[in-house]
Amino acid sequence: MNFQQNYFFLCKTPLSAEGAEDVEVITRAEDSTDFSRVFKEYEEKRSHAFNSDNIYSVVRADDIYDLIRMPNEKEAKEEAYERATPEIITNLQHRAMQGKDANAKAILKEVYDLE
Repeated sequence: MNFQQNYFFLCKTPLSAEGAEDVEVITRAEDSTDFSRVFKEYEEKRSHAFNSDNIYSVVRADDIYDLIRMPNEKEAKEEAYERATPEIITNLQHRAMQGKDANAKAILKEVYDLE
């Protein structure tokens, strides 16, 4: 087995994502000392989705952000999409039920085959 260097990638998955190709890599930590910069940016990006009790709420998210540790960008995007899919579905279902969001309903039906 060959050693592969892993990096921390900060990934953004939009609620309309249909696959890993829709995931955006915002930045990556080049080494362990650079991790704090990436983690701080991760916390800032997710800050709007916290409720008044300072608890993260996926239904408040505009996009799904995640820190992914992988050897390359392609694998990071794939993992980010896999991790984000359940959160995306929950968010879209909430939007469809609460706000009667037609766009959310369409994405659920066309991408995830859910009514």
